[in-house]
Amino acid sequence: MTTLLTDQQVQQFITDGYVVVKPDLPDDFHRHLFEQTEYVWEKEFNPGNNLPARIPDSLKPWQDPAVVGALTSIVGPNYYMHPHRHCHYNPPGNAGQRLHKDGFSRRGHRTRWLLAFYYPQTTTFDMGPTVVVPGSQFYNTLPPDGEEREVALTVEAGTIVIANYDIWHRGSANTSPHNRYMNKFLFARVEEPTAPSWDSTETEWKPGADAPTPALWRHIWRWHTGQANGTGHNGSNGHTASIEELLAAVVGDSEVESFNAAYTLGEIGAPAVPALIAALMGKEGTLRPADGPAPARLSQYGRLADESELEARRRNVCYALSAVGAPAVPALIEAAGHPQWWVRAAAVNALGEMGLAARESVPTLIAALQDDSLIVQQQAAQALGMASQEGPEAVPALAATLQHEDAEVRRNVTLALLRIGKHAEEAVPALRRVLEDDDRYVRGKAVEVLYRLDTPKTQAILVDYLMTTRWDPLTTIESRY
Repeated sequence: MTTLLTDQQVQQFITDGYVVVKPDLPDDFHRHLFEQTEYVWEKEFNPGNNLPARIPDSLKPWQDPAVVGALTSIVGPNYYMHPHRHCHYNPPGNAGQRLHKDGFSRRGHRTRWLLAFYYPQTTTFDMGPTVVVPGSQFYNTLPPDGEEREVALTVEAGTIVIANYDIWHRGSANTSPHNRYMNKFLFARVEEPTAPSWDSTETEWKPGADAPTPALWRHIWRWHTGQANGTGHNGSNGHTASIEELLAAVVGDSEVESFNAAYTLGEIGAPAVPALIAALMGKEGTLRPADGPAPARLSQYGRLADESELEARRRNVCYALSAVGAPAVPALIEAAGHPQWWVRAAAVNALGEMGLAARESVPTLIAALQDDSLIVQQQAAQALGMASQEGPEAVPALAATLQHEDAEVRRNVTLALLRIGKHAEEAVPALRRVLEDDDRYVRGKAVEVLYRLDTPKTQAILVDYLMTTRWDPLTTIESRY
């Protein structure tokens, strides 16, 4: 039986950015998995995305009821195991890494992506464990005291750590004589939350007295419970600062103050929208970048290739608009037609982050798939996966966009179709074609969409695909036949 997290554990995940789970598997299982991993590293190579095919046992911890329950609690039912996997190898003498965020994120605050680490052997401090900075997941710059707040994940064999994708982390130095391994998997939310997906008895957020970002944490909690996925929360919560004062903090230099101000404006709701839209458009030069064409694409860290501090501050304005919810949608729809690409991109991004509250904007997001800016196209494809989950309206346009020359657009489209789920059947012919795509993640997500549609037609497509792509884990360098 699946074991869900409690209110307290989910609140701890929101504040700290990670939770530790122990699958109910025998010690011999973890020992055997460690031995298989040692063999593959010694005799072959890092299997990368083929890890489950090369070592099928590597999937079993993720099927454990406690692990399934924790993942369900955090990213909802029907979550998606992404096709990217990696076996991290930390050998003796390795100097370790610097604190970093992984490169797949777009820096949204709502929990739609997870990192998950499995350790096949007991990991002590001298073996170079993974290090995380609790509470750092919402920050786009490393907190000044980040290194002082590091926590080393010294764990028993078989432990799984489920972390917010954006948590600042690193592999530390291995000063022991032993190899240290960790299998990393990624998980994504498919369904926007409309109710708690854990063992919930509480409806209100109860932060500690020393909460550094209470408005942010309160909003994330309410979003997870489904309370902030539609209308925003327009209540006072004892706010005393004016909209103008809060907006000045949003575009200020302190991320802590910026986030508190952004989500406080989100709680104020509709009255804050005009000032936020004005800031988004760069009125009075507040957030206006230098004139020029849009960069070709996002960088590996989810920041624009030439992103300035102004662009980072515009993202903070988007946090506030997304938190407002439905009352901000009409203004964002208008902003999505702005002459400047960077306003359109920000508006589309904010609508996507808003999720189901932005359902009214689906026609606008469909039109943005044809925008002159590649960045706007990428973000529109991503946004449709959150805003258009309740029907097939966006499916024809998304299916046509699977022919796009940009791989990131195609990745975002396949993920959007996955999130649209049962309504995506019209896209089956296009999904079949991209099973031969040059991008492995377009292929992987297309397989998942077809699998979840689960019709006789999609089953036949997948069987044909399997017959030509299956991997035999018994074929090794020492046993080829």
